[in-house]
Amino acid sequence: MKITWLGHASFRLEIEDAVILLDPWLEGNPMLPESAHEEAIRGATHVLVTHGHGDHASSAPAICKALGIPAVGIYDLMEWFRAREGIETIGFNKGGTVKLGKVAVTMVNAVHSSSAGAPDAPVYAGHESGYMIAGEGHVIYATGDTDIMADMEWMGELHRPDIGLLCAGGYFTMDMARAAWAARRYFDFRTVIPCHYRTFPILEQSAEVLREGLPGVEVIEPEVMVPIEI
Repeated sequence: MKITWLGHASFRLEIEDAVILLDPWLEGNPMLPESAHEEAIRGATHVLVTHGHGDHASSAPAICKALGIPAVGIYDLMEWFRAREGIETIGFNKGGTVKLGKVAVTMVNAVHSSSAGAPDAPVYAGHESGYMIAGEGHVIYATGDTDIMADMEWMGELHRPDIGLLCAGGYFTMDMARAAWAARRYFDFRTVIPCHYRTFPILEQSAEVLREGLPGVEVIEPEVMVPIEI
């Protein structure tokens, strides 16, 4: 398995027979140089979207059109993509599981907001979500944008993820201290990779607090376009 950070909350997941782009944000992403865009999406089989905000979903339609691959996510947003952009979509909802090749993806709850840009004002884009992504003997918990929530207790017990892709930049999501607390309280991660940080000055710039709060867990501060092999 290879997990490659594309900056902000975007990842490239090479797992089983799938190459999943999670919340890929290309245009406007200050952490991902334009020269890396082609390499970032090369060979992708699916685009997996957690919610409608532009820093997570705005690049999805163009990528899907360019590569001829489906966007995957909550039903409401996927139907909007299908009708507005004419792309193939796989729309499902919380508690549901879809197979992306040999990879099982289950949608779980998140606590945030979700809207998409429109000429006059943002439009409703379905609920925010996270994902449990199972393959190669691992379960990845991709939080999407969220704060701590009580649902994490049963999510950790039921799905038993060993890898966490945790939003931890603060201001819009959990910060490093809150993410560490949630990880200790609700999960038994072996590996944690923070995201949704360093992008802008308003966000946290270091994961040291997360690392200090998770003794015994491998906390990896990712570098853009540098694969992490697990």
